[in-house]
Amino acid sequence: MQNAYALGIYQLLQANRNESLAPDMEKYMRRLFPFLGIKSPQRVQIVRDYLKQNGLPPLADLPTICTDLWNTPEREAHYTALDLLEKQVKKLTPDYLPLLEWLITHHSWWDTVDLIATRLVGVLLQKYPQHIPAYTQKWIESPNMWLNRTAILFQLKYKSNTDEALLFNYVTRCAASKAFFIQKAIGWALREYSYTNALAVKQFIAHTPLASLSIREGLKGINKRRGEEKEGG
Repeated sequence: MQNAYALGIYQLLQANRNESLAPDMEKYMRRLFPFLGIKSPQRVQIVRDYLKQNGLPPLADLPTICTDLWNTPEREAHYTALDLLEKQVKKLTPDYLPLLEWLITHHSWWDTVDLIATRLVGVLLQKYPQHIPAYTQKWIESPNMWLNRTAILFQLKYKSNTDEALLFNYVTRCAASKAFFIQKAIGWALREYSYTNALAVKQFIAHTPLASLSIREGLKGINKRRGEEKEGG
């Protein structure tokens, strides 16, 4: 590892490995990554204890630290890199977007990509909206499914600040995808936005050819509220 801070926290993770828990964790993630067997609450405490002793790393060192941790095989090290980024997300600048893009496209799976999309990229682009066109346009056009998913999901927590036209445009451009994770992302994004503008989502779904999975997921919130209204008389 290039960075002593990253090495220290990685060695601490290694010291807390639990080989009896690792197999089930690996099975849950389809054995795509080796695990140390550290569950999330314990990992969070390990990171917290390390930060108490060493403090938050300087922002300038975050790219090297995160890259070092990401280049290790164990999934807990990847989660720890995201923990460190999220703790300083409000201080991040657009200079960190290439790093986030790199993280999305390496060791890619929903567990890391969704966090990056909604809690890192989403926060950063909401603060610096002038960078939305350049990055998300590139991502939606990319052959990389995980970048497509990020472009669809980055506004997930924007609520009334959602750029509706952009969301619907990106969904439409991916509507014909056969990929489960794209169909699911479309449904998730539409469902979340339906809590802000149910009518717009309902009309969009009615007039847009979408996969049945996307439709089902996208209408969940609307159908749930409709059922509650019927029960309430």
